[in-house]
Amino acid sequence: MKGALFISLIVVSGFFACQTNNIHESKTVADVDLERYAGTWYEIAKFPNRFEKGLDCITATYTLKDDGSVEVYNKGRNVKTSEFEDIKGNAKIPDPNFPGQLEVTFFAPFSADYHIYELDDDYQYALVGSPNKKFLWILSRTKSLEEDRYNSLIERAKSLEFEVEKMERVNQDC
Repeated sequence: MKGALFISLIVVSGFFACQTNNIHESKTVADVDLERYAGTWYEIAKFPNRFEKGLDCITATYTLKDDGSVEVYNKGRNVKTSEFEDIKGNAKIPDPNFPGQLEVTFFAPFSADYHIYELDDDYQYALVGSPNKKFLWILSRTKSLEEDRYNSLIERAKSLEFEVEKMERVNQDC
């Protein structure tokens, strides 16, 4: 793992750990099948953030573990060096009454809220963010997403009061 990605994820995890939001107030999906959610997702767009700065070709791979938690493997290519940077973490659903609200840990004991706001029936795209509205991602099972679908996810994020003008597309031409 490269240093910048690791340090940034520690900082972000610490920031999330200090949040005092009531996470159950957010409008996340009502049902998530973690077996179906597992696999590789391509980052289509995101809010700029320090831990992914200077990266493209970003993916997140989720693997269901025997204990019901999920291994998280994030990877991205440094645009200056063309080297890939990666980090592993774990995710879990802390409250089964809210399966769209996960908690992700890259550096214990700090965790971050990972809220799934939109997920299609076939688990082909997702809108994921944080309840404090500082982080937002559009994910897809493929390296690209139809423009109509992208725009509908942007509209969904806007309805959730995310500042969608901050979204930036992620180059997936790897």
